[in-house]
Amino acid sequence: MSIPRLLTPMGRALFVGAALLFASGYAAAQANPASALSPAPSIDQFTHSPFSDVGYSSSLAGLSASGLQVNEFSLPSSSGSDTAFGGGGGGQYGGGGGIHHGIVHGLAFEAGAGFNAPVANDTPYISWGGNFTVGAGFHFSKAISALLEYQFMDNKLPGAFISAEGTTGGDAHINSITGSPVIHLTPKWSNGVYVVGGFGYYHKSTNFTDYECCDIYGYDVDVTVGSFTSNQWGGNAGFGIYHRLGGNLYGPDSASHSEVFAEARYTFIHTPPVTQANGLGTTELIPVTLGIRF
Repeated sequence: MSIPRLLTPMGRALFVGAALLFASGYAAAQANPASALSPAPSIDQFTHSPFSDVGYSSSLAGLSASGLQVNEFSLPSSSGSDTAFGGGGGGQYGGGGGIHHGIVHGLAFEAGAGFNAPVANDTPYISWGGNFTVGAGFHFSKAISALLEYQFMDNKLPGAFISAEGTTGGDAHINSITGSPVIHLTPKWSNGVYVVGGFGYYHKSTNFTDYECCDIYGYDVDVTVGSFTSNQWGGNAGFGIYHRLGGNLYGPDSASHSEVFAEARYTFIHTPPVTQANGLGTTELIPVTLGIRF
């Protein structure tokens, strides 16, 4: 027995009407898919509110005047939101990864040590010695960096100079803080050359020592018996060679800035002239430094 025979006349009418409505709606949707979606309501429909009397509708009215609709402020799709909110860990809100990586990747550090050689005019007053340097700054690009450097130099005094003062020993200590740009002449090479310079504050201390008696064990003690210091400006300039390292010392892509280096700089310190009390003239040295920069 067929289904229509089981239905009452009223049921048949309802069944046929529902089928017709469904068919007509389906056909209309296929003919014009866009018309099947009702337009998003305008913001104007929401500007009238109980708070309109206290001035809350003015800003919304300004928005509606520009023709903006609510659907223009709809949330992004799931794929877009994944990107916007750092779904892969690299978005704007992905733990701050993009901004944090950019800042960390731009930081520059260096550390090195080496020896100092006196320039000919200073050999009567200062001898060979050692140095160490530390610095921190920023990489502006693969070619240009700027560092704030601290350097300590420890040099011996010549024997004739020590004897003239009637002592048995002596040394010269130089502390400096300088701003130093570093410019790579071959930034795309793994091995290359760079130029470097600096200018800043220098503190020099010249000390004379002698033996005095005695420590608790009865031995002579080497003590400072005379010293004079000076504070002045100074500068340095030189060049170096580098070899870029392949590993990432502190994050992705850091290998482009990680390098070992060897450099020599001519250093000029405007110490007091010999015409002044305790003046020895300007100080000129060539520190040679081996280190790492990243």
